[in-house]
Amino acid sequence: MNPEILAHLSRADAVLGGLIRAVGPCKLDPPEDCHPFQVLAQAIAHQQLNGTAANTILKRLIDSCGQGTFPTPHQVLQASVESLRAAGFSFAKVAALKDLAAKTLAGVVPDGAALVQLSDEQIIARLTQVRGIGRWTVEMLLIFQLRRPDVLPVDDFGVRAGFRAAYGLARMPRPKALALWGERWKPFRTTAAWYLWRALELKRAGTLPAPAERIRLPRLKMRRRAARPAAAKKAARAKPRAGTAMRARRTSPGARGSARSAPRGQRARKAGKARKTTKPGKAG
Repeated sequence: MNPEILAHLSRADAVLGGLIRAVGPCKLDPPEDCHPFQVLAQAIAHQQLNGTAANTILKRLIDSCGQGTFPTPHQVLQASVESLRAAGFSFAKVAALKDLAAKTLAGVVPDGAALVQLSDEQIIARLTQVRGIGRWTVEMLLIFQLRRPDVLPVDDFGVRAGFRAAYGLARMPRPKALALWGERWKPFRTTAAWYLWRALELKRAGTLPAPAERIRLPRLKMRRRAARPAAAKKAARAKPRAGTAMRARRTSPGARGSARSAPRGQRARKAGKARKTTKPGKAG
């Protein structure tokens, strides 16, 4: 690792500098040949599974679909759903594999030579078009396959938990707040992320140094609800409430007659007077 990168990070952030001194040199390997189709297919297989189970599924895929080598996009498209299910892929992962193969043949997912010519955001925009592939998966490809120097996966649990531990925070940082804090690490945010992953290892070993200083994360602006137009506000004020309308209908003379709108006692007295003044009819 270039000492100038570590010196830059240490100057920009005293807490990260202490973590760097405790961990030692960064051990990210140089870039290697990247085969996007294979890397993303492996990522799909590993989703929601431990490494052993995922590797078993991939071995079955190689044996059944690729005849001993990692299958090509053509072979994946030609494979039946039943054969992929028999290898251990769920229906959702089968759909993701098929979509990955189709988009690779269509050129949406480029080959390795074309991929390295694209910027980080261009790669993210292209690869996240594949079903089941999110930003985090592409960021891992950028870090561990392409060794891009300025990637900060703020949604990664290990990065967020490492930041919390290294900086002595009471709670996990929000991804947006972590992204704002990480602006000071540019253009070497990949190295900073690597040290945050190591912070968790030091914490488990009981050797994590106390933060060199207490920090406060940037406060995020709360989104305000869009103000309603003046005409809508006026209409809302003019509109009677449901209870008011119901009471108006109950007391309206035209609804059930004026007699019903009179008080109950008054109606009873009128009925009594009517009975006294009425003469009984003669029998026929």
